[in-house]
Amino acid sequence: MAVIPLGVASILWVAIGYTLSFSGDGSWIGNFGHAFFNGVSMSKNSLHGLEIPDGLFGGFQMMFSIITVALLTGSVVGRMRFTPLVIFMAFWLVLVYYPLAHMVWGGGFLAKIHSIDFAGGNVVHISSGVSALVLAIVLGRRRDYARLEYRPHNIPFVLLGAGLLWFGWFGFNAGSALAANGLAVHALMTTNTAAAAAMLSWLLVEKIMIGKPTVVGASTGMVIGLVAITPGAGFVSLWSSILIGALVSPISYYFISVVKHKFGYDDALDAFGAHGIGGIFGGIMTGLFTMPALALEKGYSGAIYGSAKLLIAQIEAIAFTIVFSAVVTFIIIKVIALFTEIRVSDRAEAVGLDDSEHDETAYPTFMGLDS
Repeated sequence: MAVIPLGVASILWVAIGYTLSFSGDGSWIGNFGHAFFNGVSMSKNSLHGLEIPDGLFGGFQMMFSIITVALLTGSVVGRMRFTPLVIFMAFWLVLVYYPLAHMVWGGGFLAKIHSIDFAGGNVVHISSGVSALVLAIVLGRRRDYARLEYRPHNIPFVLLGAGLLWFGWFGFNAGSALAANGLAVHALMTTNTAAAAAMLSWLLVEKIMIGKPTVVGASTGMVIGLVAITPGAGFVSLWSSILIGALVSPISYYFISVVKHKFGYDDALDAFGAHGIGGIFGGIMTGLFTMPALALEKGYSGAIYGSAKLLIAQIEAIAFTIVFSAVVTFIIIKVIALFTEIRVSDRAEAVGLDDSEHDETAYPTFMGLDS
Protein backbone atom coordinates (compact mmCIF):
# COMPACT_ATOMS: atom_id res chain seq x y z
CA MET A 1 0.00 0.00 0.00
CA ALA A 2 2.89 2.37 0.67
CA VAL A 3 5.08 1.13 -2.20
CA ILE A 4 2.57 1.05 -5.07
CA PRO A 5 2.12 4.87 -5.14
CA LEU A 6 5.77 5.14 -6.20
CA GLY A 7 4.81 3.39 -9.42
CA VAL A 8 1.25 4.59 -10.02
CA ALA A 9 1.80 8.24 -9.13
CA SER A 10 5.12 8.49 -10.98
CA ILE A 11 3.77 7.18 -14.30
CA LEU A 12 0.55 9.17 -14.08
CA TRP A 13 2.49 12.33 -13.26
CA VAL A 14 4.75 12.03 -16.29
CA ALA A 15 1.80 11.19 -18.56
CA ILE A 16 -0.84 13.69 -17.45
CA GLY A 17 -0.32 14.83 -13.85
CA TYR A 18 2.22 17.57 -14.46
CA THR A 19 0.36 19.08 -17.36
CA LEU A 20 -3.03 18.97 -15.64
CA SER A 21 -1.51 20.62 -12.56
CA PHE A 22 0.68 23.31 -14.10
CA SER A 23 -0.46 24.02 -17.67
CA GLY A 24 -2.93 26.65 -18.80
CA ASP A 25 -4.72 29.34 -16.85
CA GLY A 26 -8.02 27.64 -16.05
CA SER A 27 -9.64 28.00 -12.65
CA TRP A 28 -10.13 24.30 -11.97
CA ILE A 29 -7.57 22.22 -13.87
CA GLY A 30 -4.86 22.55 -16.49
CA ASN A 31 -4.70 21.26 -20.04
CA PHE A 32 -2.80 18.55 -21.93
CA GLY A 33 -0.26 20.90 -23.51
CA HIS A 34 2.65 19.29 -21.66
CA ALA A 35 1.49 15.66 -21.57
CA PHE A 36 4.44 13.28 -21.15
CA PHE A 37 6.54 16.39 -20.34
CA ASN A 38 6.21 17.58 -23.91
CA GLY A 39 7.99 20.93 -24.23
CA VAL A 40 9.39 20.75 -20.69
CA SER A 41 13.08 21.63 -20.68
CA MET A 42 15.41 19.63 -18.46
CA SER A 43 18.03 22.38 -18.49
CA LYS A 44 16.18 25.71 -18.83
CA ASN A 45 13.50 27.57 -16.86
CA SER A 46 11.24 28.79 -19.63
CA LEU A 47 7.80 27.84 -18.26
CA HIS A 48 7.58 28.94 -14.64
CA GLY A 49 10.09 31.77 -14.27
CA LEU A 50 12.09 29.94 -11.62
CA GLU A 51 15.79 29.63 -10.84
CA ILE A 52 15.64 25.88 -11.48
CA PRO A 53 14.96 24.02 -14.76
CA ASP A 54 11.34 23.25 -15.63
CA GLY A 55 12.07 19.51 -15.55
CA LEU A 56 13.46 19.75 -12.04
CA PHE A 57 10.36 21.63 -10.89
CA GLY A 58 8.19 18.94 -12.47
CA GLY A 59 10.16 16.17 -10.80
CA PHE A 60 10.03 17.88 -7.42
CA GLN A 61 6.26 18.31 -7.66
CA MET A 62 5.90 14.65 -8.65
CA MET A 63 7.15 13.65 -5.20
CA PHE A 64 4.29 15.56 -3.57
CA SER A 65 1.72 13.56 -5.53
CA ILE A 66 3.41 10.28 -4.54
CA ILE A 67 3.41 10.94 -0.82
CA THR A 68 -0.11 12.40 -0.78
CA VAL A 69 -1.81 9.35 -2.22
CA ALA A 70 0.31 7.13 0.05
CA LEU A 71 -0.84 9.05 3.14
CA LEU A 72 -4.53 8.41 2.66
CA THR A 73 -4.09 4.62 2.36
CA GLY A 74 -3.14 4.46 6.04
CA SER A 75 -6.75 4.85 7.14
CA VAL A 76 -7.91 1.55 5.61
CA VAL A 77 -5.06 -0.71 6.68
CA GLY A 78 -6.13 -4.29 7.29
CA ARG A 79 -9.39 -4.49 5.36
CA MET A 80 -9.30 -3.02 1.83
CA ARG A 81 -8.59 -5.20 -1.20
CA PHE A 82 -5.44 -4.25 -3.05
CA THR A 83 -6.79 -4.11 -6.63
CA PRO A 84 -9.62 -1.64 -5.94
CA LEU A 85 -7.19 0.36 -3.82
CA VAL A 86 -4.83 0.77 -6.78
CA ILE A 87 -7.77 1.74 -9.03
CA PHE A 88 -8.87 4.25 -6.39
CA MET A 89 -5.39 5.77 -6.24
CA ALA A 90 -5.33 6.43 -9.98
CA PHE A 91 -8.75 8.07 -10.08
CA TRP A 92 -8.10 10.03 -6.89
CA LEU A 93 -4.93 11.54 -8.33
CA VAL A 94 -6.70 12.59 -11.52
CA LEU A 95 -9.92 13.85 -9.93
CA VAL A 96 -8.71 15.24 -6.58
CA TYR A 97 -4.97 15.83 -6.43
CA TYR A 98 -4.25 17.32 -9.86
CA PRO A 99 -7.19 19.75 -9.72
CA LEU A 100 -6.18 20.91 -6.23
CA ALA A 101 -2.54 21.31 -7.25
CA HIS A 102 -3.67 23.46 -10.16
CA MET A 103 -6.12 25.45 -8.07
CA VAL A 104 -3.48 26.24 -5.43
CA TRP A 105 -0.10 26.27 -7.21
CA GLY A 106 -1.05 26.44 -10.89
CA GLY A 107 -2.81 29.79 -10.73
CA GLY A 108 -6.31 28.37 -10.39
CA PHE A 109 -9.35 29.12 -8.28
CA LEU A 110 -7.82 28.96 -4.79
CA ALA A 111 -4.88 31.13 -5.81
CA LYS A 112 -7.27 33.67 -7.31
CA ILE A 113 -9.12 34.09 -4.00
CA HIS A 114 -5.69 35.01 -2.49
CA SER A 115 -5.23 31.92 -0.30
CA ILE A 116 -1.65 30.68 0.13
CA ASP A 117 -0.10 27.27 0.72
CA PHE A 118 3.68 27.18 0.87
CA ALA A 119 4.28 23.43 0.70
CA GLY A 120 1.00 21.51 0.75
CA GLY A 121 -1.35 22.20 3.63
CA ASN A 122 -4.40 22.06 1.37
CA VAL A 123 -3.00 20.12 -1.56
CA VAL A 124 -1.29 17.37 0.43
CA HIS A 125 -2.46 17.12 4.03
CA ILE A 126 -6.06 18.30 4.14
CA SER A 127 -6.94 16.50 0.90
CA SER A 128 -5.36 13.21 1.99
CA GLY A 129 -6.60 13.44 5.59
CA VAL A 130 -10.22 14.17 4.66
CA SER A 131 -10.20 11.56 1.90
CA ALA A 132 -8.75 9.05 4.35
CA LEU A 133 -11.62 9.72 6.76
CA VAL A 134 -14.19 9.17 4.01
CA LEU A 135 -12.51 5.91 2.98
CA ALA A 136 -12.43 4.68 6.57
CA ILE A 137 -16.13 5.41 7.04
CA VAL A 138 -17.15 3.77 3.74
CA LEU A 139 -15.02 0.66 4.38
CA GLY A 140 -16.17 0.30 7.96
CA ARG A 141 -14.21 -0.80 10.98
CA ARG A 142 -11.78 -3.69 11.23
CA ARG A 143 -13.31 -6.92 12.49
CA ASP A 144 -11.69 -6.67 15.93
CA TYR A 145 -11.92 -2.90 16.31
CA ALA A 146 -12.91 -1.89 19.86
CA ARG A 147 -12.31 -5.49 21.00
CA LEU A 148 -8.54 -5.78 20.58
CA GLU A 149 -5.88 -3.23 21.45
CA TYR A 150 -3.82 -2.33 18.40
CA ARG A 151 -0.19 -1.65 19.28
CA PRO A 152 2.76 -0.81 17.00
CA HIS A 153 4.52 -4.05 16.14
CA ASN A 154 7.97 -2.43 16.01
CA ILE A 155 8.53 0.81 17.91
CA PRO A 156 12.13 1.29 16.70
CA PHE A 157 10.79 1.23 13.14
CA VAL A 158 8.19 3.85 14.10
CA LEU A 159 10.99 6.09 15.37
CA LEU A 160 13.12 5.38 12.30
CA GLY A 161 10.25 6.35 10.00
CA ALA A 162 9.53 9.52 11.95
CA GLY A 163 13.21 10.46 11.88
CA LEU A 164 13.38 9.95 8.13
CA LEU A 165 10.28 12.14 7.77
CA TRP A 166 11.77 14.91 9.91
CA PHE A 167 14.92 14.90 7.79
CA GLY A 168 13.05 14.55 4.50
CA TRP A 169 10.64 17.35 5.41
CA PHE A 170 13.47 19.84 5.02
CA GLY A 171 13.38 18.97 1.32
CA PHE A 172 9.60 19.05 1.35
CA ASN A 173 9.30 22.50 2.94
CA ALA A 174 12.62 24.26 2.39
CA GLY A 175 12.68 22.85 -1.14
CA SER A 176 9.39 24.60 -1.83
CA ALA A 177 11.34 27.86 -1.96
CA LEU A 178 12.45 26.43 -5.34
CA ALA A 179 15.88 28.00 -4.90
CA ALA A 180 18.86 27.86 -2.54
CA ASN A 181 18.18 31.21 -0.90
CA GLY A 182 17.12 32.95 2.28
CA LEU A 183 13.51 31.84 1.92
CA ALA A 184 14.65 28.21 1.88
CA VAL A 185 16.68 28.79 5.04
CA HIS A 186 13.70 30.45 6.71
CA ALA A 187 11.42 27.53 5.78
CA LEU A 188 13.99 25.04 7.07
CA MET A 189 14.19 26.80 10.43
CA THR A 190 10.43 27.19 10.92
CA THR A 191 9.99 23.54 9.95
CA ASN A 192 12.50 22.23 12.47
CA THR A 193 11.25 24.56 15.20
CA ALA A 194 7.60 23.58 14.80
CA ALA A 195 8.46 19.88 14.78
CA ALA A 196 10.49 20.24 17.97
CA ALA A 197 7.78 22.24 19.73
CA ALA A 198 5.07 19.78 18.70
CA MET A 199 7.10 16.80 19.89
CA LEU A 200 7.63 18.36 23.32
CA SER A 201 4.00 19.44 23.49
CA TRP A 202 2.75 15.93 22.66
CA LEU A 203 4.99 14.42 25.35
CA LEU A 204 3.62 16.92 27.88
CA VAL A 205 0.06 15.99 26.95
CA GLU A 206 0.92 12.28 27.34
CA LYS A 207 2.48 12.92 30.72
CA ILE A 208 -0.65 14.72 31.88
CA MET A 209 -3.17 12.30 30.35
CA ILE A 210 -1.57 8.86 30.79
CA GLY A 211 1.28 9.59 33.16
CA LYS A 212 4.05 8.41 30.85
CA PRO A 213 5.72 9.93 27.79
CA THR A 214 6.34 7.47 24.93
CA VAL A 215 8.58 7.13 21.90
CA VAL A 216 5.50 6.59 19.72
CA GLY A 217 4.07 9.81 21.14
CA ALA A 218 7.28 11.71 20.41
CA SER A 219 7.24 10.36 16.85
CA THR A 220 3.59 11.30 16.39
CA GLY A 221 4.07 14.78 17.78
CA MET A 222 7.03 15.61 15.60
CA VAL A 223 5.19 14.52 12.45
CA ILE A 224 2.08 16.54 13.35
CA GLY A 225 4.28 19.57 13.92
CA LEU A 226 5.76 19.10 10.47
CA VAL A 227 2.27 18.88 9.00
CA ALA A 228 1.05 22.03 10.76
CA ILE A 229 3.98 24.21 9.65
CA THR A 230 3.82 23.05 6.03
CA PRO A 231 1.32 25.62 4.67
CA GLY A 232 3.11 28.54 6.32
CA ALA A 233 6.76 27.46 6.51
CA GLY A 234 7.94 30.20 4.17
CA PHE A 235 5.49 32.84 5.39
CA VAL A 236 5.31 32.83 9.19
CA SER A 237 7.87 34.09 11.72
CA LEU A 238 10.20 31.81 13.61
CA TRP A 239 8.62 32.66 16.96
CA SER A 240 5.14 31.83 15.66
CA SER A 241 6.37 28.41 14.47
CA ILE A 242 6.91 27.58 18.15
CA LEU A 243 3.27 28.42 18.87
CA ILE A 244 2.04 26.48 15.86
CA GLY A 245 3.94 23.36 16.92
CA ALA A 246 3.02 23.65 20.59
CA LEU A 247 -0.69 24.16 19.95
CA VAL A 248 -1.29 21.58 17.23
CA SER A 249 -0.34 18.56 19.35
CA PRO A 250 -3.12 18.83 21.97
CA ILE A 251 -5.68 19.43 19.22
CA SER A 252 -4.59 16.38 17.21
CA TYR A 253 -4.28 14.33 20.39
CA TYR A 254 -7.90 15.13 21.20
CA PHE A 255 -9.11 14.07 17.75
CA ILE A 256 -7.07 10.86 17.82
CA SER A 257 -7.82 9.81 21.40
CA VAL A 258 -11.33 11.18 21.95
CA VAL A 259 -13.18 12.18 18.77
CA LYS A 260 -12.27 9.05 16.81
CA HIS A 261 -13.54 6.76 19.55
CA LYS A 262 -16.63 8.84 20.23
CA PHE A 263 -17.77 8.60 16.61
CA GLY A 264 -16.44 5.08 16.11
CA TYR A 265 -14.66 5.47 12.77
CA ASP A 266 -11.59 3.31 12.27
CA ASP A 267 -8.84 5.50 10.85
CA ALA A 268 -6.16 2.86 11.37
CA LEU A 269 -3.07 5.07 11.16
CA ASP A 270 -4.79 8.34 12.12
CA ALA A 271 -4.37 9.94 8.71
CA PHE A 272 -7.23 12.34 9.45
CA GLY A 273 -6.26 13.07 13.05
CA ALA A 274 -2.66 13.81 12.11
CA HIS A 275 -2.66 15.11 8.54
CA GLY A 276 -6.20 16.36 8.14
CA ILE A 277 -6.42 18.18 11.46
CA GLY A 278 -2.79 19.29 11.33
CA GLY A 279 -3.24 20.70 7.84
CA ILE A 280 -6.44 22.54 8.76
CA PHE A 281 -4.85 24.03 11.86
CA GLY A 282 -1.71 25.01 9.97
CA GLY A 283 -3.67 26.71 7.22
CA ILE A 284 -5.57 28.81 9.73
CA MET A 285 -2.35 29.70 11.56
CA THR A 286 -0.86 30.80 8.24
CA GLY A 287 -3.74 33.24 7.95
CA LEU A 288 -2.94 34.56 11.41
CA PHE A 289 0.85 34.77 11.37
CA THR A 290 2.04 35.42 7.78
CA MET A 291 4.60 38.21 7.97
CA PRO A 292 4.08 41.28 5.76
CA ALA A 293 7.64 40.95 4.46
CA LEU A 294 7.01 37.37 3.33
CA ALA A 295 3.41 37.72 2.11
CA LEU A 296 2.83 36.91 -1.55
CA GLU A 297 0.58 39.95 -2.01
CA LYS A 298 0.59 43.35 -0.39
CA GLY A 299 -2.31 43.65 2.02
CA TYR A 300 -2.58 39.88 2.49
CA SER A 301 -0.50 39.32 5.60
CA GLY A 302 -1.53 37.62 8.83
CA ALA A 303 -4.44 38.85 10.88
CA ILE A 304 -2.16 39.75 13.80
CA TYR A 305 -0.62 42.39 11.54
CA GLY A 306 -3.90 44.24 11.11
CA SER A 307 -5.87 42.69 8.22
CA ALA A 308 -8.18 39.70 8.21
CA LYS A 309 -8.29 39.35 4.41
CA LEU A 310 -5.74 36.52 4.27
CA LEU A 311 -7.31 34.67 7.20
CA ILE A 312 -10.71 34.80 5.48
CA ALA A 313 -9.16 33.52 2.24
CA GLN A 314 -7.45 30.70 4.16
CA ILE A 315 -10.68 29.61 5.82
CA GLU A 316 -12.52 29.68 2.50
CA ALA A 317 -9.80 27.60 0.83
CA ILE A 318 -9.76 25.08 3.67
CA ALA A 319 -13.55 24.72 3.62
CA PHE A 320 -13.50 24.21 -0.15
CA THR A 321 -10.71 21.62 0.08
CA ILE A 322 -12.59 19.66 2.75
CA VAL A 323 -15.84 19.54 0.80
CA PHE A 324 -14.22 18.92 -2.58
CA SER A 325 -11.97 16.11 -1.31
CA ALA A 326 -14.75 14.43 0.66
CA VAL A 327 -17.37 14.52 -2.08
CA VAL A 328 -15.11 13.37 -4.91
CA THR A 329 -13.53 10.64 -2.76
CA PHE A 330 -16.99 9.35 -1.81
CA ILE A 331 -18.08 9.26 -5.45
CA ILE A 332 -14.90 7.47 -6.60
CA ILE A 333 -15.05 4.70 -4.00
CA LYS A 334 -18.80 4.18 -4.44
CA VAL A 335 -18.44 3.86 -8.22
CA ILE A 336 -15.59 1.36 -7.82
CA ALA A 337 -17.77 -0.62 -5.39
CA LEU A 338 -20.37 -1.03 -8.14
CA PHE A 339 -17.91 -3.14 -10.13
CA THR A 340 -15.88 -5.01 -7.51
CA GLU A 341 -15.77 -5.82 -3.82
CA ILE A 342 -13.67 -3.21 -2.08
CA ARG A 343 -13.32 -5.01 1.24
CA VAL A 344 -11.66 -8.37 1.84
CA SER A 345 -13.66 -11.30 3.18
CA ASP A 346 -13.92 -11.87 6.91
CA ARG A 347 -11.66 -14.91 6.60
CA ALA A 348 -9.05 -13.00 4.60
CA GLU A 349 -9.08 -10.24 7.18
CA ALA A 350 -8.65 -12.77 9.99
CA VAL A 351 -5.71 -14.40 8.21
CA GLY A 352 -4.17 -11.02 7.48
CA LEU A 353 -3.79 -9.14 4.21
CA ASP A 354 -0.07 -9.83 3.90
CA ASP A 355 -0.97 -13.48 3.45
CA SER A 356 -4.42 -13.30 1.85
CA GLU A 357 -3.74 -10.46 -0.63
CA HIS A 358 -0.03 -10.95 -1.34
CA ASP A 359 0.95 -14.45 -0.19
CA GLU A 360 3.77 -13.00 1.87
CA THR A 361 4.70 -12.88 5.53
CA ALA A 362 7.03 -10.36 7.12
CA TYR A 363 8.62 -12.76 9.58
CA PRO A 364 8.75 -16.42 8.46
CA THR A 365 9.29 -18.93 11.24
CA PHE A 366 11.62 -21.22 9.24
CA MET A 367 10.00 -24.14 11.08
CA GLY A 368 7.90 -25.48 8.25
CA LEU A 369 4.86 -23.55 9.42
CA ASP A 370 4.84 -21.07 6.53
CA SER A 371 4.56 -23.48 3.61
